[in-house]
Amino acid sequence: MSASAASVSGASVARIIPANAEHRYSVTHADLPLSCPMPGMSLWNLHPKVYLPVEAAGTAQCPYCGAVYTLTD
Repeated sequence: MSASAASVSGASVARIIPANAEHRYSVTHADLPLSCPMPGMSLWNLHPKVYLPVEAAGTAQCPYCGAVYTLTD
């Protein structure tokens, strides 16, 4: 059963974002301020949290893992 379809005691479990699985993420203004890893990513094997200035150019790349974030709205 996938993490998005799992439930515990009848309550829905929040969707866990697979960190660094894609290396490209689309984000919206609702995700700002943008950090990598983002809230909701599984954090067990990641780097320290870093804030990324995606608003300036519309894209930003994490200096630790190389993930690319694109602001879509």
